[in-house]
Amino acid sequence: MNKELIGTGVALVTPFLDNGEVDYQGLESLVNHAIDGGVEYLVVMGTTAEAATLTKEEKTEAIACINRANNGRVPMVLGIGGNNTREVIKQIESTDLTDYTAILSVSPYYNKPTQEGIYQHFKSIAESTEKDIILYNVPGRTGSNIEPATTIRLANDFENVVAIKEASPSYSQSASLLLNKPKDFLVLSGDDEYALPMTLAGGSGVISVIGQAMGEYTQMIRHALNREVDQAYEIFYKLLPLTRAIYKEGNPAGIKATLEHLNICDRNTRLPLIKASQQLSDEIKSYL
Repeated sequence: MNKELIGTGVALVTPFLDNGEVDYQGLESLVNHAIDGGVEYLVVMGTTAEAATLTKEEKTEAIACINRANNGRVPMVLGIGGNNTREVIKQIESTDLTDYTAILSVSPYYNKPTQEGIYQHFKSIAESTEKDIILYNVPGRTGSNIEPATTIRLANDFENVVAIKEASPSYSQSASLLLNKPKDFLVLSGDDEYALPMTLAGGSGVISVIGQAMGEYTQMIRHALNREVDQAYEIFYKLLPLTRAIYKEGNPAGIKATLEHLNICDRNTRLPLIKASQQLSDEIKSYL
């Protein structure tokens, strides 16, 4: 079991300046804010980072910026995934993973592979590295679903497949995973709103968006892991309006608006995403 993955990890955004360039000062401020808020680990270059819109050079510099700002204070997870299995493996093999506790690898998108195809994809990745791997299931973005049987098969077959970030909208699927998973395999919520009930049902925490802004969210998950239900739900209902608001115009538009109000960074995004509307920004501000 990779105990460093228990609790709240946060999927960091990539701040942008008004001219569209990466705001490295804002990124450093974000890392410090998240760590000061009590997060257990940082997730670098995930979906929330708008990694698909960054150049190779920008990714390299952003990763270096995060590493410098973190300075070994908390563990880190690096997002390396895609729908070209060979290219994913090539990227893993060419990346220095020394500073990372695990890789977060999204299920292949757009291609819509079968369950056997998904299994073979992750089998190839697991065999290419000794680094721990977190599967990432997000059917709403990928167009395909990692079914519980496939996840459990991978977990049983490969020691370095240690966790899944589960963002399926199906509670039945999450329950099936929690019921049938190997003992040391971690089920992490990929949904801020449903992370609390999933953790209370036996999950090991969350890879969160809102957690990088709101330290209380991390406290909520800690209460859940300690089975302090009343304290956890008190925070849950306090944060619920904000949690829902930040997704109204897509991720990361809402969380960036939140961070702007906290004076961490501006709410700029890169096309094809657009920044949060003034109406949503004002609504978010009312919850802070």
